[in-house]
Amino acid sequence: MKKYKSNCENLKIVATKSDFPKVKISQSRDSYEFIKNFYETDIEIYESFYLLLLNRANTTTGYVKISQGGTAGTVADVKIIAKYAVDSLSSAVILAHNHPSGNLKPSEADIQLTKKVREALRLFDIDVLDHIILTSENGYYSFADEGIF
Repeated sequence: MKKYKSNCENLKIVATKSDFPKVKISQSRDSYEFIKNFYETDIEIYESFYLLLLNRANTTTGYVKISQGGTAGTVADVKIIAKYAVDSLSSAVILAHNHPSGNLKPSEADIQLTKKVREALRLFDIDVLDHIILTSENGYYSFADEGIF
């Protein structure tokens, strides 16, 4: 039997320091106040989807922009969301996207995506704590506050 040599490196997990603000998320208002800072003047133009990453104490550890779409929607891929959540060793995440129209009501697609992400991340013991919909003028909608979960 032929033997193959491996050229793989020994991989290590290394923590790095960053200037990312560490904020305790206790309620939907905390996440909304934190996440709205990711949006600039384009909140009324493009729909964008973000993932807020949290540790076991529900303190922010990072965020990632998953996608940016057009005026009426964006595509958020469950595999990409799971990749960032797992790679960052997050214990929990909060999903967030904006509605440029100002409408706070979640679409059926928003609800189904939230369910799919929760099911996928549950396999890795990562909790989806909330899904926030933001608007520039009308505040926000919290799936957790409204009992969608």
